[in-house]
Amino acid sequence: MAVTLVEAAKLSQTNLQRGVVETFIQESSILDRIPLLQIEGNAYAYNEEATLPGVAFRSVNEAYTESTGTVNQKSESLVILGGDADVDKFIVRTRGNLNDQRATQTRMKVKAASYKFQDTFFNGDVAVDPKGFDGLKKRLTGAQVLDAATNGMGPVAGGHDFFDVLDTAIARVRGINGSNGAIYANAGVIARVKSSARRLGGVEMVREALTQKMIATYNGIPMLDPGQTAAGVDILPQTETQGTAAGTASSIYVVKFGQDEGDQAVTGLTNGGVQAYDLGELQEKPAYRTRIEFYCGMAVFGGKAAARIRGVLNA
Repeated sequence: MAVTLVEAAKLSQTNLQRGVVETFIQESSILDRIPLLQIEGNAYAYNEEATLPGVAFRSVNEAYTESTGTVNQKSESLVILGGDADVDKFIVRTRGNLNDQRATQTRMKVKAASYKFQDTFFNGDVAVDPKGFDGLKKRLTGAQVLDAATNGMGPVAGGHDFFDVLDTAIARVRGINGSNGAIYANAGVIARVKSSARRLGGVEMVREALTQKMIATYNGIPMLDPGQTAAGVDILPQTETQGTAAGTASSIYVVKFGQDEGDQAVTGLTNGGVQAYDLGELQEKPAYRTRIEFYCGMAVFGGKAAARIRGVLNA
């Protein structure tokens, strides 16, 4: 059974691991809610429905025509995300009265890792970084990708037309609701949605029971900003091109999260969850080392697990 990091934090066996997991939760609008399916080994193989078997009505004493469905065999591999944080013994000794220098560096390392996971969740491309995994931008195709408009459209300028597209995207993610899904957009677009919603309705601020964070919701579904990379670049940047809107558009993602392949949703994969190690003093230099590692991946178990709206303007 998959568990979220919120639940995993309660089961952490050391204060270091608990602190690291809680920092992931605080820093990530994905890792604070995506269920992580514990798997054996370094990959997860599963079958995806391709075509359903035939069925028919029959007369008395008439035989059925036998048929079987077909499946596509797929596999998702785990990747290794993490890093080492070294702090010189001199800094620990001379500046430890200000704050815990090792804790500060560990927290910064975890923040960088959470930003890396979030960026890969949307923008990952193994053709560019073979050590990562493919994100939703590359995985979503066909009817699960909608255009806001030929030349782009924003929440305020588009009004009802924009929210019609948003409602269509939500409808294409089967079974999504406020407890199992989220709408992801950059902070500027979310601000425009809230501004438009003050006139049209549908958006409210609530405190989530899961994370205790104050968030905006659209028709009960959380609207979240995945934030920025460690370099300060928006993960969902306003730099995409849609028709004549050259370099001024972005995307909105509607995502349903699930526990396993039976939920036909987006599920995280891991073997062992987030690991934190205090390696102590190094032999090669007078410094203390903390290592963070996360064997992770993601699977999109259904063709309607998520949807993307392209051409969203900050207008």
